[in-house]
Amino acid sequence: MNWLDMIGWTGSALLVWSLLQARILRLRALNLVGCVVLIGYNAALAVWPMVGLNVVLAVINVWYLRRMLATRHDEQTYQVVEVGVDDQFLAHTLRVHAADIARFNPGFHWGEHTARRSAFLVVRADEVVGVVLAHAEGGDTAQVDLDYVTPPFRDFTPGEFVYRRSSLFTDRGFRRVVSPPGMVAPYYHRLGFRAEDDAYVLDLPAAARA
Repeated sequence: MNWLDMIGWTGSALLVWSLLQARILRLRALNLVGCVVLIGYNAALAVWPMVGLNVVLAVINVWYLRRMLATRHDEQTYQVVEVGVDDQFLAHTLRVHAADIARFNPGFHWGEHTARRSAFLVVRADEVVGVVLAHAEGGDTAQVDLDYVTPPFRDFTPGEFVYRRSSLFTDRGFRRVVSPPGMVAPYYHRLGFRAEDDAYVLDLPAAARA
């Protein structure tokens, strides 16, 4: 096998690997790289129909990647819907993703907290992309019990839309928000939280308290 064949096989492998990804952003990025490799490979062999096909696929991937990256922090794209703590759809979502939730949030037990519980779904159109559950701890602290992102959106941080809207907490008398202890791969340092012991803390802005 010569070096040109190796390039062709590498591009094909990247395309196949991309289709095995659950995360949308990663799927598009890998697919784009595979297309670029195959454009070079087929151009070297003068297989122009395949060059054309991969150019079209690369353009489609670039368009979707640009759109996803441009809207990842857009409140018009991702919205927060508060639901009742006993909501049946919330219970269904937690049940469907139970195994994945346990993987990233070991020790999560939503049913054990009874004091001033709050539940939020982060949605994109009619698709659930995240769940944030919290309860009152010590009067003025909102203890987050679960901050979960569904697999397709794991390269994003949809929970930020809950924390960005501080009135969701200040209207309930909270002065700070504490992340779940022991959470796997936390992202709170990117949202203005500060590290404290084995968790992260967000001090709510003074303007929001008034």
